[in-house]
Amino acid sequence: MTYDLFIGDRTFSSWSLRGWLLFEKFDIPFKTTMVGLYSGTMAQDLAPYAPARLVPTIQTPQGDPLQDTLAIAETLAEHHPEAGIWPADPSARVLARWVAAEMHSGFGALRSECPMNLGTGYNDFAVSDGVKADLERIETLWATARAKFGGTSPWLFGKYSAADAFYAPVAARIAGYGLPVSDAAQAYVAAHLSDPAFRRWRAMGLTKSYDFEPYPMDAEKAPWPGPAPLPAQAVDSGKNAENTLCPYSKKEMTHFLQVDGRVFGFCNAFCRDKTVNDPLAWSAFAEIYQS
Repeated sequence: MTYDLFIGDRTFSSWSLRGWLLFEKFDIPFKTTMVGLYSGTMAQDLAPYAPARLVPTIQTPQGDPLQDTLAIAETLAEHHPEAGIWPADPSARVLARWVAAEMHSGFGALRSECPMNLGTGYNDFAVSDGVKADLERIETLWATARAKFGGTSPWLFGKYSAADAFYAPVAARIAGYGLPVSDAAQAYVAAHLSDPAFRRWRAMGLTKSYDFEPYPMDAEKAPWPGPAPLPAQAVDSGKNAENTLCPYSKKEMTHFLQVDGRVFGFCNAFCRDKTVNDPLAWSAFAEIYQS
């Protein structure tokens, strides 16, 4: 039973990230298709799934189209109760739905003034009063959830839940723009940036280059503030490659990378390049690299 997930550009589409995490983090089978969010073809790409017109959109295994991340979360929770998309504790589940819904409908200043960009950080970003107010409210919600249900886990409700998926792009904004939050909030942000699923999403996004910036900012660019990946580079030759098949598809190898003087092969440029961008975010590659 596989879903079809339609997303926008990974580096910039915060709602697509939320939708993807709802599948990736809860081991729900899906296939991903990228639509033309910035190329102008999104309406055409989504026309077969009308009335859907935005990303993320899914098509269920039964053939039903569905748009809107909150609706997707509830549908997946209904169809896959074993996945634990919402907390098991009833009181925790009430609060988790609350904080996710408030993210879904609120924080307009943060979302409009600090668009998600996983390709860079910014120095000396001027934080408006509206963004400060949004951050204060976000910290209140995070602190309440963690105090009541977080325990020693880095996540809001102990186990990773849909609420965390909804706040992953918020964490990216706080980190990328260097926004002022408490140490406790910074620790939660760091948990997102270190999460292998988040790192895989970002690594895939970095395989695509742009001749323009969808959201140009009047601030000095800085390195991305997340964990530094293992340095790797694409190479032409597969001589002395340590593997014989692509670690992901198990197909014949045609593209290669080098890391620490060691060469590994992949079945296509995308598989290679996503690995170059963050090698150890990918468990299938990490297994052969660390063997």
